[in-house]
Amino acid sequence: MTQRNPKSNEPVAILADYAFDESDFPKQSDNFDEVSRFLEESASFAFSMSDFDAIWEDYLGHLWIK
Repeated sequence: MTQRNPKSNEPVAILADYAFDESDFPKQSDNFDEVSRFLEESASFAFSMSDFDAIWEDYLGHLWIK
């Protein structure tokens, strides 16, 4: 949620804004399958899965740094 920015057109900011507003979004999950399944099957918004894949890869890269 740290990427929220309603004025941004960046996919990560758009997804963060959508996820913030979506009460059922698995916000605390670190499971790719759970989050991607939610986006594909349950989200009340449409989001590019290729953008999600890139965001997830970036997220994993940040985990390695910590």
